Amino acid sequence: MTIGALLTGLFFIFIHFMTNKILPTERLMQLRWFSFSGGLAVSYVFVYVLPALHTEQQNIALDLTLFAMQSEIYFIGLIGVIMFYGSQLYVRQRAHDNELTFWTQILFYTTYNALVAYVVISAQVSVLQALFYSAAIGLHFIAVAHDMWREFAEKYNTVGRYMLALGILIGWGLGVFVEFTALVQSIIFAFISGAMILNVFKYELPEDKYAHFPTFASGVIMYTAITLSLKFFFEW
Repeated sequence: MTIGALLTGLFFIFIHFMTNKILPTERLMQLRWFSFSGGLAVSYVFVYVLPALHTEQQNIALDLTLFAMQSEIYFIGLIGVIMFYGSQLYVRQRAHDNELTFWTQILFYTTYNALVAYVVISAQVSVLQALFYSAAIGLHFIAVAHDMWREFAEKYNTVGRYMLALGILIGWGLGVFVEFTALVQSIIFAFISGAMILNVFKYELPEDKYAHFPTFASGVIMYTAITLSLKFFFEW
């Protein structure tokens, strides 16, 4: 196990147990926090996820001549969007059944956490890279965990956070001890990227009346500038 994988896994688990301690309690500061984290997440999508999808598509096109449309990986990402959006609609349309809603949400996000953790931890990056990319994913996890806590505070504290942390542990274990083929890794990355892109743009950005654009823009500019600089100087 690399140090980067160890620190990344511990960081993700820490987030799910300490989300409500990390977030500011004052309403205005909390809204600005979500605007800032939304900016980081949007930047992460454009400067890392989309270019990485393009690279994965090129790699499988070179390895497997059956893939000829130059869009197979994006199709897998679209499946991720459909499944994530469908599950969210299912939950919201049955909001009157709190027990069903909670378990549907928690099981979905446990699986989601496992796949995201696997993708990040199996990337075999340096400690600095792991910490830097984990920052954007970590803020994304904070937004997800906070939404769960806001809707089901008691159940989240007693069961939910442990389930979400278990998902991280499962993905952590897969990333460290299981080696999938390059094609399977590409499929997992594309699927979870589609789900993440939808989650960022539809559920993670604050509503217009709660958004603080200067804070959002500062998050985008800061993360993009640092990422592009590191790519340029260290060839990330």
